[in-house]
Amino acid sequence: MNQPAKPAFDPMDVPARIGSSYPSQFQDGCEQREKRQLGDFGGLVNFGVNLTTVPPGQGSALRHWHTMQDEFVFIVTGELTLITDAGEQILTPGMCAAFPKNKPDAHCLVNRTNAPASYLEIGDRTPGDQVAYPGLDLRVDWVDGDHQFQKKDGTPY
Repeated sequence: MNQPAKPAFDPMDVPARIGSSYPSQFQDGCEQREKRQLGDFGGLVNFGVNLTTVPPGQGSALRHWHTMQDEFVFIVTGELTLITDAGEQILTPGMCAAFPKNKPDAHCLVNRTNAPASYLEIGDRTPGDQVAYPGLDLRVDWVDGDHQFQKKDGTPY
């Protein structure tokens, strides 16, 4: 990904990654999600910033929580339903949500409307992070800046 010559850039100049990197059996519901890695494009190394667009009927991710990484989302357009262990909340433009590290309250965003919705997703890049997916035989270990999908017993996918 080429970094822009100047610090300011149009997010639409950042190539979109469609779908998720989940193993094939976990793709359903996120396969049309669009993510633009703004932080990487801008040359950031300590934290990531993504502009994520969720089409109608799709989700941001599988419900998950991180052991070492804080996450923050800010709704830019549309309406998304935040699902956590505490229940559901409707998020609209200007609203935000914070997910502190090592708090086992799994979260995801789902678009239950008829229009696309987008949000900024901000997270740090703490080495050694693990991601838990309650109710699924899935976990992620971050090793050398890359994620490795495994079953809960450590068997790779």
